[in-house]
Amino acid sequence: MPHAIRFHKTGGPEVLQWEDVPVGKPGPGEARLRHTAIGLNYVDTYIRSGLYPTPLPSGLGAEAAGVVEEVGPGVGDIKPGDRVAYGNSPLGAYAETRVMPADRLVVLPQGITDQQGAAMMLKGMTAQYLIRQIYKVKKGDTILLHAAAGGVGLIACQWAKSLGATVIGTVGSDDKAKLAKAHGCDHPIVYTREDFVERVKELTKGEKVPVVYDSVGKDTFMKSLDCIRPHGIMVSFGQASGSVGPIDLGIFAAKGSLFFTRPTLNTYAAKRTDMLAMAKDLFEAVLSGAVKIEVNQTYPLKDAAQAHRDLQSRKTTGSTVFTV
Repeated sequence: MPHAIRFHKTGGPEVLQWEDVPVGKPGPGEARLRHTAIGLNYVDTYIRSGLYPTPLPSGLGAEAAGVVEEVGPGVGDIKPGDRVAYGNSPLGAYAETRVMPADRLVVLPQGITDQQGAAMMLKGMTAQYLIRQIYKVKKGDTILLHAAAGGVGLIACQWAKSLGATVIGTVGSDDKAKLAKAHGCDHPIVYTREDFVERVKELTKGEKVPVVYDSVGKDTFMKSLDCIRPHGIMVSFGQASGSVGPIDLGIFAAKGSLFFTRPTLNTYAAKRTDMLAMAKDLFEAVLSGAVKIEVNQTYPLKDAAQAHRDLQSRKTTGSTVFTV
């Protein structure tokens, strides 16, 4: 019987269990997929801990790559034998085999490996809506990106740089600064010893930036507002340091008539046509060489708990993939 990681109560990494799971035949609109690689994302820790509630018991993970074994009635553009990937499925990617909605699957082009596919779909399509939709980064822009050495960060740095932007990024260590720099971050700031607000003002000669991309949350949110020029955009797309908490909306007026958004990939890629367009844009960036997808860590799927510990203790960089 196939195995999967599941959890029956919320909590730390220790709640993750390696279990036998039955996998049936795909129904209408579904496909059965044999995974070859599975992506690890910070949002997985939010769900496991209960920060993002989900009915229990539950599977985990929304990003993976694999081979289609069988499709159900009504599935037209995916067929058995296709090498596919996905980044915004229902929970359950931490599994050897699964049945899932076929409309969440995208055929991987030649030139992109299964591990790259598992490492790039959620993070890469997140970077796509951040820099290509919410604020369309263009030549001459200077942007601020927190967690620049993370999975989304390394992709977004490269992509924004290829579009002609100057990228300022915060990181937690000198090693991560070097990694971000090697991936298009022009000015990495080690936030543990540098005041990133003052550094942004210095680098922009007091102009500040039109957009801040913040996946850190509590530790960076308020200071990020001081980095944004009037009419700029605060994009809060994660909370690795904890929830921001209640905010007096008047702060956005006081800081310069700022815009604020709290986007999710599930919303931006809800329609299949939008998801395919986002994936196409991402694939083109990768195949052109503008964005390199590098898997910096791999773990056997059964060791998911250790991978979560390492991710939350900031021992990982860039993309992490489970092998099956």
